[in-house]
Amino acid sequence: MINISLPDGSVKQMEIGTTPMDVAKSISEGLARNVISAKFNKETVETSTPLTTDGSIVLYTWNDDEGKEAFRHSSSHVLAQALLELYPGVKLTIGPAIENGFYYDLDTGDHVISDKDFKHIEDKMLEIARGKHDFKMRSVTKDEALSKYKAEGNEYKVELIENLEDGTITFCDHDTFTDLCRGGHIPNTGIIKAVKIMSVAGAYWRGDENKPQLTRVYGTSFPKQKDLKEYLELLEEAKKRDHRKLGKELELFTFSKKVGQGLPLWLPKGAALRERLENFLKAAQKKAGYEMVVSPHIGQKELYITSGHFAKYGEDSFQPISTPAEGEEFLLKPMNCPHHCEIYNARPWSYKELPKRYAEFGTVYRYEQSGELHGLTRVRGFTQDDAHIFCTPDQIDYEFKNVIDLVLYVFGSLGFENFTAQVSLRDPEKPEKYIGSDENWEKAENAILNAAKEKGLNYTVETGEAAFYGPKLDFMVKDALGRSWQLGTIQVDYNLPERFELTYKGSDNELHRPVMIHRAPFGSMERFIAILLEHTGGNFPLWLVPDQAIILTLSEKYEKYAKKVLNLLENDEIRALVDYRGETMGKKIRDAEMQKIPFMIIIGEQEENDSTISVRRHGGEDMGNMTVDAFAKAVQTEIKRTIKTFEV
Repeated sequence: MINISLPDGSVKQMEIGTTPMDVAKSISEGLARNVISAKFNKETVETSTPLTTDGSIVLYTWNDDEGKEAFRHSSSHVLAQALLELYPGVKLTIGPAIENGFYYDLDTGDHVISDKDFKHIEDKMLEIARGKHDFKMRSVTKDEALSKYKAEGNEYKVELIENLEDGTITFCDHDTFTDLCRGGHIPNTGIIKAVKIMSVAGAYWRGDENKPQLTRVYGTSFPKQKDLKEYLELLEEAKKRDHRKLGKELELFTFSKKVGQGLPLWLPKGAALRERLENFLKAAQKKAGYEMVVSPHIGQKELYITSGHFAKYGEDSFQPISTPAEGEEFLLKPMNCPHHCEIYNARPWSYKELPKRYAEFGTVYRYEQSGELHGLTRVRGFTQDDAHIFCTPDQIDYEFKNVIDLVLYVFGSLGFENFTAQVSLRDPEKPEKYIGSDENWEKAENAILNAAKEKGLNYTVETGEAAFYGPKLDFMVKDALGRSWQLGTIQVDYNLPERFELTYKGSDNELHRPVMIHRAPFGSMERFIAILLEHTGGNFPLWLVPDQAIILTLSEKYEKYAKKVLNLLENDEIRALVDYRGETMGKKIRDAEMQKIPFMIIIGEQEENDSTISVRRHGGEDMGNMTVDAFAKAVQTEIKRTIKTFEV
């Protein structure tokens, strides 16, 4: 017998050779029907893998990320079989699971695959899936593996196998199909009930532009047809909310080939929106004791060698800038941290003066590959809402809690209510991976865990995921479409204070190293605004939206009254504008709806005679006639409800 430990701490005694599926059946038949993947002693196994030793098991269903990965990895095998049957002679290469789907790369030879072929591929995949073929793993020798693919003339698989060690090579079989694979499959193909080929693209073999170009077929799959339908509807909604589309329609930002790829240009409305976001955070930071600093866009190469950023970003980033002075080189800054270290280093400090909290909206530059650029979410120049807190080890707990308060304030004011947190700790079995004393690490880790508990965060703990310089806390936010984004990070750092020889004089009159806390609630202004655009669909919170109201006149006769209303609104600090165009009222309203302006103020003869306004809300709600003063108070009340004052 062997002892199988379950996630709830209970232990089952099972016969040697029992499988994860047997374990599931011993718990309940319902669970067994839904289990599609498993891990044993933290290693991915098949649900049919015989278990021969004591160990801990985790069973996964479609509702788990690990279950989805196994499902889609298995679907890529079915895709590969379908492609091979539909296009004889193609050469298969690799086909991994990816977020929301999978792909397979293949050398199509004389075949051309286009969107016209998608339905045929889907039909063939479903035909194979309905066969309910078991996925079976088997070990093969290196010679056997090479012989198979050499006989097929598949030089790509041969290249992969030549880089593997004999004794580590496995094949996966299902139906008449065999593929080189490490494992991690669902029990059988019959679980796949819905598939969709999403797109086809070119991809270089192993990502090397000097190697052959392959055809990459992207797909997705689900255990139910209704899940696929919901996913496709979600994609359609995501297209409507695409920040690149909305950014253009709302006149927030643009890009120029002459300026350069990945370098956004902020238009007046976008610049004003950015400024409001900055002022919002600056006001909260000021209350929390931060001091604003400013650092240059470049720094000497040696600065980033000292910090370690040159080793991380230098080779694949913007190249050094040479000056007329021999041997003098500067870099566009990839991070603000080194500059803030030198600001701290400008004078000696006593423990009585700590913590020091430096904040900056600093623009940094990294040379992202052109294929990785994507609107505002992946750019080459971006502004971080950076801040660095220099404190004593005993102050970490207090400072960490204050930063969490600030992050939660930001999320709450901008409508991000669905989020989780991840606490990343060091691996206690690999102390050589980290710098700093055990004592400091324990203080930092306990401070993060205590802060997460005391603030009531919904968090997970990931051991071994800490950075080498310290533990951290990351916030994962779900947007209105249920997509997860990493927003907001708090990191504890022992590395940079060591590298820059930062010190403070302690109560013992000796010099000590401060601990450095990095934090950025927005992350970067560009990415944050992109996510906010897609989360809100362009319907920003009232306090943030570029134009809060637009005045629409029935004819030019009422322009004088419209200007009077505009002045009254501006006196109440309401951002408004007048549409003076000679268009019909229907056209003006449609255009205002497209611009997502929250309120439309309609002015005609009755409104002028009564000194009132007629108010229509974005989306069609008729709010009726009211005075300008009543409207202004209603707007201010709504703003106060959505953006609270930051309390320290």
